[in-house]
Amino acid sequence: MADVTALTFLALCLPLAGALVAPFVIRIFGANGAWFLAIAPLLAFLHFLRFVPAIARGEVVTGGYSWVPSYNLSFSWFLDGLSLAFALLITGIGTLIVLYAGGYLRGHKDQGRFFSFIFLFMGAMLGVVVSDSFLMLFIFWELTSITSFLLIGFDHERQAARRAALQALVVTGGGGLCLLAGLLLLWNISGVTQMSQLMGFGDAVRESPFYLAALILVLGGAFTKSAQFPFHFWLPNAMEAPTPVSAYLHSATMVKAGVYLLMRLNPVMGATPAWEILLPFFGGLTLVVGATLAIRQTDLKLKLAYTTVSSLGLLVMLIGFGSEHAVQAAALYLVAHCLFKGALFMVAGIIDHETGTRDVTTLGGLGRAMPLTWVIALAAALSMAGLPPFFGFLAKEEIYTALTGGDIRALTFTAITVFGNALMFAVAFAVALKPFFGRPVETEKRPHEAPFLLWLGPAVLAALGLLGAIFSNVTHAVLSSSIAAAIRQEPVEIDISLMPHLGGPLALSALTALLGVGVYWQLDRTRFLMAIFLRAAGRGPDHGFDLAISGLVRFAGHLMRVLQPGRLQIYIACTFLCVAAVLIIPPIVYGELPHLPAWPADVRLYEWAVLLIAAVGLVAVLVARDRLTAIVSLGIQGFAVAIIFLLFGAPDLSFTQFMVETLAVVILALVMTRLRLSPDDRRPLGRRLFDGGLALACGLGFTLLLLRATQAPFNDALTVFFNTYSKTIAHGANVVNVIIVDFRGTDTLGEIAVVAVTGLAILALIRIRAGTERKLAANDPAVETEGR
Repeated sequence: MADVTALTFLALCLPLAGALVAPFVIRIFGANGAWFLAIAPLLAFLHFLRFVPAIARGEVVTGGYSWVPSYNLSFSWFLDGLSLAFALLITGIGTLIVLYAGGYLRGHKDQGRFFSFIFLFMGAMLGVVVSDSFLMLFIFWELTSITSFLLIGFDHERQAARRAALQALVVTGGGGLCLLAGLLLLWNISGVTQMSQLMGFGDAVRESPFYLAALILVLGGAFTKSAQFPFHFWLPNAMEAPTPVSAYLHSATMVKAGVYLLMRLNPVMGATPAWEILLPFFGGLTLVVGATLAIRQTDLKLKLAYTTVSSLGLLVMLIGFGSEHAVQAAALYLVAHCLFKGALFMVAGIIDHETGTRDVTTLGGLGRAMPLTWVIALAAALSMAGLPPFFGFLAKEEIYTALTGGDIRALTFTAITVFGNALMFAVAFAVALKPFFGRPVETEKRPHEAPFLLWLGPAVLAALGLLGAIFSNVTHAVLSSSIAAAIRQEPVEIDISLMPHLGGPLALSALTALLGVGVYWQLDRTRFLMAIFLRAAGRGPDHGFDLAISGLVRFAGHLMRVLQPGRLQIYIACTFLCVAAVLIIPPIVYGELPHLPAWPADVRLYEWAVLLIAAVGLVAVLVARDRLTAIVSLGIQGFAVAIIFLLFGAPDLSFTQFMVETLAVVILALVMTRLRLSPDDRRPLGRRLFDGGLALACGLGFTLLLLRATQAPFNDALTVFFNTYSKTIAHGANVVNVIIVDFRGTDTLGEIAVVAVTGLAILALIRIRAGTERKLAANDPAVETEGR
């Protein structure tokens, strides 16, 4: 078990190690460095592949290291069918993406930086899906947002890339904060901080009065990450990233994180009216919106991006249904989508790389020049369209089996699914057929077949989509059934094969194909009609995001001008107002005002004299006409307090007070003399009254605090401790010195550091002033202006 834990930890660290060495490997080997870098995700893939037999038998693999045991915080992981499937997809497709990027970005000046970012992204996503600890999950969740920001904005010299990166970070990062709050609520409800333990608290979570709040917060994190309406707009804009990022982002990584979270929490938060209403509603709406917007596009990557939005909506809708067939359909479609969408995105990148354009209206006749790419594209499109003999067909058949029913709810969502699938059918063949058929069109580059590194990845994914369906019994035994079992937390056996379901599912599949062919046949007219409809609908959430950010920036500017006007006296006044309010208001509200003690009758003459000296010093400060006099007069107060300490038996404290007051007066007088600040006080009467009242309020507050503290019962525990141990531990008879030097040594060191820094700042001010005066004396106009 220790070996498994160590190896799993190493596998999780491999992408991070790849991020560290990537720039050096690319600098040494150039584009061929991709072969060496691909070893890291490949080794991680092989490590997780070892767990397939055990997971298929229903076992669970856990491990990790304790971090803060008192708070039940740990660096731990949890592998079941769901997390293992995601880990295999992330590392397996990640290996192909690394190789693909080596060919796609060959000769790019920042290729090393790109590989560092993609490995960090891979490591973050891998951490999300294997994390058992809530804390680990949240940290890696936010790391996916940060690393995707770096990847989407990779071409940071373009304004569109910067905007898309910022948009993705704001939307998904904000959702991450919602997720954090939701996880804290789940912690509060269940008392556990690990996903594996949370699975046993489903009834407690669903029956909790905080369930709805936790659900909404969790959905906020999942919906923003997986681009559910109305947060779908950031995902198509993320196409500003290089194509390898788009292929990886849409197939196996970031956008699937929200789907993974909903699948993981289905046993805990599912099977409630709120879950079964919100998820199908927003999932179905996202399915329709994504498919509709995909038809309108002419850019290959944008068409595929909007179908990803649509597919994510379909997955969320199926999770919301929660039935056994719906969960099986979600498991199958999850795998199918990863395979065909990764392949199609890489095909789109190949077309762009070899022709210089992705606009489907300016492409044609590429089949002769790029036959291998066309075959790969057609295979992936057949799977996306849900046609045999590809894995997408199995998923679509199971989807229609799950949705078939006689009630109005089932009929409504079945119609929505047929409509969305038909549009995705048309888009799939628009990507796979339009660029390759017809008369050859002149493009920016002369088209030719892509190099090996570019077509290897999509070829492998398309082939897996074919083999996975042909050998479906093996696929279900080692992967699909384990995913469904993890989602439902009970044994599930998927047995669907290429033999179609007779009856309703087959009829719905035929209807989907028929509608898809019709849309494809009238694709240009459909695109035109969609453009008219969307133009009439007005600007969408993407424009709303710009308005929200612009309003936030304006609000922040106005707020800053109010809170940070640049005047020190306002900052100081606000600080002392808060101090006075904190000291005075709570005792009044909670009835904790101290009892005023009677004036002592045995005050001696010399004690009256000290009090008189303090009063004279106070009057001298108030009537002083310049700051230097006020500083010296203020020292009288400090000396009077030091004498009081001496009279009441605290000579050490008195000596310290004498030293501090002396140094303070000397340093401040020196500064005032050298800086030559305004010698008189020009505040108007109203300002003086306000400052005086504020000073009295603060003084009153501290007086009430001290009186209340002295009237509380005296606890001599510290006194006994210091008297007992000052000599035996610190070897000092002077208890005060021992407290300052030993028991409070770090505190004293901090105070000394503050004094030292203050002295250095004062010295710098004096030197700057002196240097400016010398330059002014030389009558240098430029320097004179600077000094002023």
